[in-house]
Amino acid sequence: MRAEKHPQQSDRLRSLERYGILDTPRESDYDQIVELASQICETPISVINIIDESRQWFKAEVGLGVRETPVETSICSHVILQDDFVEIPDTLADPRMADNPLCLDDPGLRFYAGARLIGSDGLPLGTLCVLDNHPRSLTDLQRKALRVLAKQVMKQFELQRALRNEEILRAEMDHRIKNSLQATSSMIRLYLRNVEDETARDALSAVQRRIDGMSALHEQLQNSSASGRVEMNAYIDQLMESLRVTTPHGIVLNHTVDPVSLPFSFASDIGIILSEFVANSIKHGFKDRDTGKINIQLTSADDNSLQLVASDNGAGSTAPPPEPSKIGGIGSSLVAAAASKLGGTLSNDLTPDGARLNLLFDTH
Repeated sequence: MRAEKHPQQSDRLRSLERYGILDTPRESDYDQIVELASQICETPISVINIIDESRQWFKAEVGLGVRETPVETSICSHVILQDDFVEIPDTLADPRMADNPLCLDDPGLRFYAGARLIGSDGLPLGTLCVLDNHPRSLTDLQRKALRVLAKQVMKQFELQRALRNEEILRAEMDHRIKNSLQATSSMIRLYLRNVEDETARDALSAVQRRIDGMSALHEQLQNSSASGRVEMNAYIDQLMESLRVTTPHGIVLNHTVDPVSLPFSFASDIGIILSEFVANSIKHGFKDRDTGKINIQLTSADDNSLQLVASDNGAGSTAPPPEPSKIGGIGSSLVAAAASKLGGTLSNDLTPDGARLNLLFDTH
């Protein structure tokens, strides 16, 4: 006999959907619960059973070897309509199961005991149940254990739901922040087209570089683990891509980065140093040149130190001294401060072959 639908079936199915349980991979936490339930109750079968609209789906099971069966043959679909705990000593003596092929098979499912899995809204999602091929009954201790384990299943469901909701909220916030940064960068780019004062252009360009660097760093943090570390290869890839937007076509930006992850603060400081170096190379090293190369290298050593080298083949020491600029002074101060925060040793040299920045720092 197929069970009647739950009196609040639509609400129950919406509640089930909000938990996001269906069709998720097997997880050891749940596998251990059904194994423990089977051992405590001394049954060959134990299941965390979720009742969907047209199927019963097993988050974890021992003794069945399948992940779902049709709801028409589901014993649990009857049980979720009843009390929080149901025990059926002999399924064939129960009129609801007397024609169930799963019970009539040889060997059939002749014993059932299940504790309902109740959501925070009071609606049943399914059961934690144990089954046997012979009529029998549980002891009081076994019944209590099954109830306790069912509560542990629901605590896991609730925890995973809370974490998933937090991830959704974070993703929405990240999306809005990214859009805001991109919109601000685009606005500055529009202003730059109509600004003729060189000091103002330098200031706006510096702000835009910082915003683009923050946007690249923010995107990498979205993809990082909970540790908050940044994969430098991907970060510098994106940072260089944003710098290429304002780099003259004849100037090529190249970079090679060893696979290394760094804390957020380290990545931010490196981004400042690289952005300022590229900007200075374009403005001073290639002032009267149509072509050139800027190379970036970040390499790791066995002693947990990193070396950042930025170089160009521009005018270098042969270029005329730059005119005094408050904005240029701020850029130099930012680079020096970033290197100091990294605890690194910084050298910034001009040679007849171009400019070269070298920074050696410890990752600890």
